[in-house]
Amino acid sequence: MKTYEAIGAIETFGLVFVLEACDAMCKAANVELVGYENVASGYISVIVQGDVSACQSAVEAGITAVEKLGAKVYSSVVIASPHGDLNKMIDRYQLSNLLPIEEGDAG
Repeated sequence: MKTYEAIGAIETFGLVFVLEACDAMCKAANVELVGYENVASGYISVIVQGDVSACQSAVEAGITAVEKLGAKVYSSVVIASPHGDLNKMIDRYQLSNLLPIEEGDAG
């Protein structure tokens, strides 16, 4: 089971704002985009992983980017040393599980 030193997440409303948040998060710190979830009615959460300080910097950058566009971040969190059972949730939102398999990639 994969473990993370830390995970960070942001939830906002709308794809454009999430894209801006993801871009800022990945540019601001050495984090990896783990996945996303279209929660409900346009609310989208995005998850990154990395070391604790990188996740903190990434989440702060994502919040700033969304707010500069005039949107609201509804929730955000950085979890240091997440319990291994969180992988059950995180794995569901992995990009590889959410994106369609293109023809020829199915091995």
